[in-house]
Amino acid sequence: MPETNSALVIDIPVQLPHLKSVHSIGALQFEGDLPASIFHLQLITGDIADWRAEAEIVAVFHTNAGHVTLNDGAYNRSRNILTGNPYKDLVADLMKRGVKVELCGATARVNNWGNADLLKGVRVNLDAMARTIQLVQQGFVKITE
Repeated sequence: MPETNSALVIDIPVQLPHLKSVHSIGALQFEGDLPASIFHLQLITGDIADWRAEAEIVAVFHTNAGHVTLNDGAYNRSRNILTGNPYKDLVADLMKRGVKVELCGATARVNNWGNADLLKGVRVNLDAMARTIQLVQQGFVKITE
């Protein structure tokens, strides 16, 4: 069997001294059992740490991904299960890394979620569309997940 060289060479290195991004997360797509949006946020926050960059990262959960921001009791009621929110530790880790996590207020209203239903540190915005527009107008790059 022929030997292959599987080493990876980065042809286009990237290092940013400053970055601002808003991640619009309306549904969960998975890489294995991990939501791809959370994996991507972990990846970019790792890059930011390596670069020692100044960064503002906002993750706006809405529509069919809003439940990611719920505490165990609200998650169980919303998802009709008893296991609690499987994403809570991932969300807490992102916030420790400096990601601002927000829930769309329109999504919360439609689902009858209140602030007491949310994970600690999650903030509620007016609605995902208005918030995303606001941040883009402030110079944030929009990432759609």
